[in-house]
Amino acid sequence: MLRFSSSRLGQRSLSLLFLLLIACGVSQAAPLQASDTSELNGRVVLVLPFENHSGQADLSWIGESFPDTLNQRLNSSGFLTISSDDRKYALDHLGLPTDFRPTRATTIRIAQTLDASYVIIGSYNVSQGHITAQAQIVEVNHLSMSTPIEDSNMLVRLFDVQNDLAWKIARQIDPKFNVAQQTFLAASGQVSLSAFESYIRGISASTPQERVQRLKVAVQLSPGYTAALLALGKAQFTERDFDQAAATLGRVPRSDRRALEANFYLGLAQFNSGRYADAEKAFAFVATRLPLPEVINNEAVASSRQGHNAIALFERVVAADPNDADFHYNLAVSLARHGDYARAQSEADQVMHLRPKDTEAPQLKSLIAAGRPPEQILPADAHTTTAPAVATTRPSTFEPVERIRRTYSEASFRQAAFQLDQMRAARMATLPSSEQVAQYVQLGRDYLAQGLVPEAEQQFQSALGINGSSAEARAGIAEVREQSGDRIAARSEAQASLQLHPNPRAYLVLARLDLHDNQNQSCASNIAQALKLDPRNTAALGMKQALASRGQSLP
Repeated sequence: MLRFSSSRLGQRSLSLLFLLLIACGVSQAAPLQASDTSELNGRVVLVLPFENHSGQADLSWIGESFPDTLNQRLNSSGFLTISSDDRKYALDHLGLPTDFRPTRATTIRIAQTLDASYVIIGSYNVSQGHITAQAQIVEVNHLSMSTPIEDSNMLVRLFDVQNDLAWKIARQIDPKFNVAQQTFLAASGQVSLSAFESYIRGISASTPQERVQRLKVAVQLSPGYTAALLALGKAQFTERDFDQAAATLGRVPRSDRRALEANFYLGLAQFNSGRYADAEKAFAFVATRLPLPEVINNEAVASSRQGHNAIALFERVVAADPNDADFHYNLAVSLARHGDYARAQSEADQVMHLRPKDTEAPQLKSLIAAGRPPEQILPADAHTTTAPAVATTRPSTFEPVERIRRTYSEASFRQAAFQLDQMRAARMATLPSSEQVAQYVQLGRDYLAQGLVPEAEQQFQSALGINGSSAEARAGIAEVREQSGDRIAARSEAQASLQLHPNPRAYLVLARLDLHDNQNQSCASNIAQALKLDPRNTAALGMKQALASRGQSLP
């Protein structure tokens, strides 16, 4: 289990950070040092389950739901939150049961174990269909606790209560936080409360059977609920129902923030079903955005299972994490298979140095010393059609195969990605202001395209903080307000953008608002203005067709 620790980020995460810099196009990054991780300090947050003060045991699931929602919102606010798995690790490390309700002193110990800067604790009460929740922020370094932060609403508006608390917490920890409250309130999307309940009960279930059943209910109630799809797919994979797991995980859109983890387990499910080409594609998709050594390793193993030469990929894995014995083992097998016995012997020696009790490494060394390449081990099933056949006779019963990784270290990626954001912001600060604005605006648009509205607003607000007269940044805020349902603010921001400088995005925000209000003539005028500035704008052309279906042509 990876612990969040700015002081112990370690060479592996620094190597991952370097890979991320390359993946993001930073080709001439300065050498990374452990001191580069200092920005993690003060941004690591642990959210504990809230206490149930309602006296109704059947509502205890609500307490478990607070970390889930608050973690999502705080992550989008630039904080690094600690997952439930890491929280359970800390409790186990301290010899405490996973359902333990800590005292203030124990809370501090848990936070220190996980290197958290802040801990969020809270409670809730439910009466006559109305929920009241209270949260407090424990600042670990100063051993202080905030005054209670409260919110209440009808129970069916549970998301609103949790999102509002998250916004207030972010504002209290970081007074400069400038994302609008309405953006947080709209961030949970169209998930129904009953689906959310089934999801929380599912991920908290004590048995695999109950976990799968409850998560299936969540997906049935909200078919597009990607968190439930991911959890269900992982549960099916754990139960070795690989075909169903692949079908479930394949429903997570690649534009979704959970697509990387979903495709990692999708690749594993397909790999276990012998669908190596499909598995390779899934791992390759993850590796383009999440170049963890284990992801690239799995891409290489899936490629090798098809009879392809994956040496270059295995070399990349070893370079990223030179202290992992399995990665050296895989490179040794691949090198031997392709006749490079000298290097294969060296890699096998490295395996035995790193893991003296590895039982297969001595056998691999003997095979290499005898000059016999390992056979390509392939299943005799219909899924494999492009690889060479397995030899029918061999002088040795030992047949080494590359080892696949079955765990997804999202926490290490999130830690490195968080640090990358800090480094990127520091580097952007050295650019001319006009270029800084342009980059923040583009980042905001990228987040909007992924449906990450709070993250997008942060980028647009950063651009406006540099240049309050940026029409493009103001248009981005208009799009954020539109997506968060604040139509009045969206129109005001779009008009303010156009006053600064005419641009297609602001005109199209007004056009969509007009179309919604059945103001066809005004809508047509705004579309025409957008097309005048950008005749090939696909969004404007699509709206032109939609308006034509109403019998309204452009002026």
